Amino acid sequence: MIKFSSRMNLLKGSAIRELLALANKPEVLSFAGGMPAPELFPVDKIKAATDAVLEEQGRVALQYSSTNGFEHFRQQIADRMEAKLNIKTSADNILVTSGSQQGLDYSARVFCDKGDVIIIESPSYLGALNAFKACEPNFVAIPTDGDGMIMEELEKVLATTENVKMIYVIPDFQNPSGRTWPLERRKQFMEIVNKYEVPVVEDNPYGELRFEGEYLPALKSMDTKGLVVFLGTFSKILAPGYRLGWVCADGEILQKYNFLAQAASLQSSTEAQLVVSKFIDMYDLDEHVAAIKECYRKRRDVMIETMEKEFPPEAKFTHPNGGLFTWVELPEYINTNEMAKQCLARNVAYVPGDGFFPDAGHNNCIRLNYSCMPEEKIVQGMTILGEVIKENIKK
Repeated sequence: MIKFSSRMNLLKGSAIRELLALANKPEVLSFAGGMPAPELFPVDKIKAATDAVLEEQGRVALQYSSTNGFEHFRQQIADRMEAKLNIKTSADNILVTSGSQQGLDYSARVFCDKGDVIIIESPSYLGALNAFKACEPNFVAIPTDGDGMIMEELEKVLATTENVKMIYVIPDFQNPSGRTWPLERRKQFMEIVNKYEVPVVEDNPYGELRFEGEYLPALKSMDTKGLVVFLGTFSKILAPGYRLGWVCADGEILQKYNFLAQAASLQSSTEAQLVVSKFIDMYDLDEHVAAIKECYRKRRDVMIETMEKEFPPEAKFTHPNGGLFTWVELPEYINTNEMAKQCLARNVAYVPGDGFFPDAGHNNCIRLNYSCMPEEKIVQGMTILGEVIKENIKK
């Protein structure tokens, strides 16, 4: 009989991935994944950049390269972080990863032993929870309100909890809730973090996808003690198929991530790095991101307007200013896992909310994605979902 490691008992198939498999039929209106709109992928420009890379340095592109990534590409990332997020950094503080998901996996392994505490938001990103679970930590979830993590609750936990090794947060257009921390809360957070000197993993896959209002400074831009590890990605602003993300951290912390990368994967794709770097050199990435934002803003507006019209008053949902998701909370007696089956029978898919919490319960929530369905299908899908919700509301 084959005996697996004990950590395998902690890892389950992703509910999102399983739902996506069910929702992959063309007739299904899927609001389940965090998928970018494929019609916005700049295929012709990517092809031109790829041709240029293969023509100019084809043998380099097909060879092994350094673990931390090409210096020019890392400098492009550093320059963009300063321009968009006010993070003053350099190529030396960047490690290129295979998507920010790899950065999440590395983070738990860098900081946590079995039984150590990871502090998270409630709810938090399902993919991060699954990545962290392999290290067998204990999760402490901090309550949230409309402005994100509640700082008084965070300080209570830090003052009374031993072996807190890491805090994981998504301050901008959070997955799954769509909420964004205001500036004052970011400042409070950094004061608390500096007081207790706990490493922070700031996950920022959606920060550039702001539809309205002013950009807010990243936590990393306020980091005076080198405690914040910033995770970024090209998946949401260019193409997820390249699996290119990065870690930005200071000194010894980045060195530890680099050691893990050497052991785990040797490096991220050489060709992918060179092609994305060439794309940035040849074209206006800001112009491309602007087109993405305009598309997603329209789809967000259509989804929210349809939900306001078709959902019963018992359904409460967030109004995100950017990103890919809105979050629905229904009366506690409704089980959205069971309701998901009713919706799939009518060719509508969503992600039930319980997977975004480390503990049991929370079966009355839904995460909805608005980025990858055209407007008319959003109207159709939200109308059907509204009907199903109404059928499950107790009279």
